[in-house]
Amino acid sequence: MPIERRPLREQIKDELLERLGRGEFAANEPINENRMAADLGVSRTPLREALIALEREGVIRSERGKGFRFAPMSRKEFLDLSTIVREMESLALRLSDPAFLVSIAPRLLAEARAFPDPRAAYAVLERHDDAWHEMLTSGCPNERLLDMIGSLKLTMHRYERVVVGDQDVLERSAAEHERIAECLLDGDVEGAVAALKANWASGSERILERFDRDRRPAGSAPS
Repeated sequence: MPIERRPLREQIKDELLERLGRGEFAANEPINENRMAADLGVSRTPLREALIALEREGVIRSERGKGFRFAPMSRKEFLDLSTIVREMESLALRLSDPAFLVSIAPRLLAEARAFPDPRAAYAVLERHDDAWHEMLTSGCPNERLLDMIGSLKLTMHRYERVVVGDQDVLERSAAEHERIAECLLDGDVEGAVAALKANWASGSERILERFDRDRRPAGSAPS
């Protein structure tokens, strides 16, 4: 992994989150620290520091005498994560310069309309959606807030990739994105925040529906 001018433990943490978001680690998978350190090309000390940081965020769990393992997935955790990210992005929007938001609104609207397929593979939608939301919050001056949003989204992607799968076809949220951009064009930040929260709520519901369906015992009826 490339070395940057940041603490090595932070680079390792980000790398692990990236791999987690790509679905490289299974839920509840035990972590072999020696093997992982060798794979990353680092010593165990900064790796352990990164694992402890991820444990504080709920991504990893540890048991006395058994070491670290990736946390199991639950419906409640995904709902908690989506609620937190929704509120953080809303805050990022409110902290942004209103004039800047008006200036990027035409591009946001154009990007929302540029994706032609009403349905597409999840991996394609993920890339498009992440880029669109990054543009939406790009005027936020609080870099720490944006870093936290990025980290939490990577954890959410673990759920989405496991529950949905890269090639599964989903409906995209173009109309919801258009509504956010239209509010910003009108200088209505609070309207955009409301539309953003609605976008997050509907997206979470689509994932949770699949989560519940996939974990329902065979032959049982929906509750």
